[in-house]
Amino acid sequence: MGHPGRGRWAATLYNRRHMKAYVYVSMKKSVLDPQGKTIQGALTKMGYKGVADVRQGKYFELSLDGSLDRDAASAEVERMAREVLTNPVIEEFHYSIEG
Repeated sequence: MGHPGRGRWAATLYNRRHMKAYVYVSMKKSVLDPQGKTIQGALTKMGYKGVADVRQGKYFELSLDGSLDRDAASAEVERMAREVLTNPVIEEFHYSIEG
């Protein structure tokens, strides 16, 4: 026989809403992006047409464990992005949460 209440615990864990957060970091528009310019030049030299500008950046995909509700998860992702994933002097970010 199983442990009393174990089914409830397992159901709670199963019902937790696992979410994913997607964080996109790029250079601020006011900051020169030499890597983006290099990529733009290479695309032009390779014959690609119609590219006016290239800004390069970073992408982070975070799997969230479901222990936070959507509002708390959003606040925590924003805090991580602001304090760890970006350099606020030269970078900006946006994020989305799914799940």
